[in-house]
Formats: sequence, C-alpha cells, structure tokens
Amino acid sequence: MAVNRKIALITGANKGIGFETARRLGALGAVVLAGARDKARGEAAVERLRGEGADAHFLHLDVTDPVLIEQAARRIDERHGRLDILVNNAGINVEWPSNAPSRVGADQLRTTFETNVHGVAAVTNAVLPLLRRSEAGRIVNVSSEMGLPAWLHGSEMPAITAYSVSKAALNMLTLLYANELRDTPIKVNACSPGFVATDINDGVGERTAAEGAAVEVALATLDADGPTGRFVTDAGVLPW
Repeated sequence: MAVNRKIALITGANKGIGFETARRLGALGAVVLAGARDKARGEAAVERLRGEGADAHFLHLDVTDPVLIEQAARRIDERHGRLDILVNNAGINVEWPSNAPSRVGADQLRTTFETNVHGVAAVTNAVLPLLRRSEAGRIVNVSSEMGLPAWLHGSEMPAITAYSVSKAALNMLTLLYANELRDTPIKVNACSPGFVATDINDGVGERTAAEGAAVEVALATLDADGPTGRFVTDAGVLPW
C-alpha cells in the first residue's frame, strides 16, 4: 500500500519501537501523529522526526485516559477528517524479568491490562469511525509470542504472567476486530517485534528498536490482498 500522505497514528511513539515505527512511516511519506502521554518527550520526538524530514505532529495521548483519548480522536477528525493507519504500540510490563502465576498480584494484572488491553480497545473504538473513512484502513496491534499458548506450551523460560495473559487477551481482541471488520477495507493484525532492547525489559533484548519496527511497518502498509486477523512476525504468520 502506498503511504504517501496517509494519516498514521502511533501510540507510545516517543521512544523505542514506537519511535522507529513513526520514523519509518514518516520516511515513506505518511503524516505521522506521534501519540505520547509525556508532553515533553512527545514534542522532543516530533522535533527529531521533523529534523529528518517527516511530516510529524505530537498528539497528547495516554491510552488509559478516556478524556485524552476523546480529545485525540476529535483533533484527528478536525485536522485530517480520517485516519488510515493505527499502530497500537503503547504497552507496559510491570514484572520484568519474571513473575510466576502463583505470585502474580491482582494489582499487577489490573495495571497491565489497563494499558495493554483496555487501552487498545479504547483507542481503537475512539478512532474507528475515522478509519472507516479511509480507503484502506490498517490496524496493527503490537503483541508478543508470550501471548500464544502454543508457543509457550512446555516452555522452560521464566513466566511473565500478567504481561503474557494481557498479550493473549490482545491477540483475541485482534481476531475479534478482524472478524467484525472483515467486510470492510480495514485490515486488523497483531505482530511481535521480537525480543527488542527497550525500557520494557531494561534494555537486555537481542534486537534493535529499528529491527523490531519492521514488522509493524509491513502490516501498516499492507496491500489490499494482504492478510487480516493474523499474528505476524518477521518469520511469517504464526498460529494463534
């Protein structure tokens, strides 16, 4: 899909994979709406993007704040009248490096779900009317293999319980949105950027943020014959 002048919203775009996704979409000619909850960091990220030639704009957006979500959707409507790409990139992990299910607390589950699941649904629903105005809307939910039961089954790796369960819920949410929108031009997919070194894992990942952003950008720019309702990695489609 050609993305020149497409309107793209990326949540959590002020750093890490979100910033690299914004950078790459901007380089492809998209109008980048960089969502961030921290105004100073968001504005600084936009200045960097503009310095590289991107048509980038800061959008104050905390995915756990209904007021900011509503304001962001209204601002996109007023300034652009539509949205072509939504990358639900913002996410948290309060358990690094591990947390067994026998030790997970209800507060950890609530906090993680508030951002990783509830926030995705809230933002998506707020901007869905704008995506419906696009000729080829794309929704990309940034997930993890740790939300795939088949991938985790029998694994000896340490559990990260609230995070894994939240990503499993996000994967189901992705599939349900894809089913609802199957008769529209909107494609909805989940992806894993891989084990990327970011703040979420104290920078111990094996991949760079730029490498992790590649799959997000690929799904954001799918052609009309591209998949929907899939979980995608750099290696291809994985079973739910």
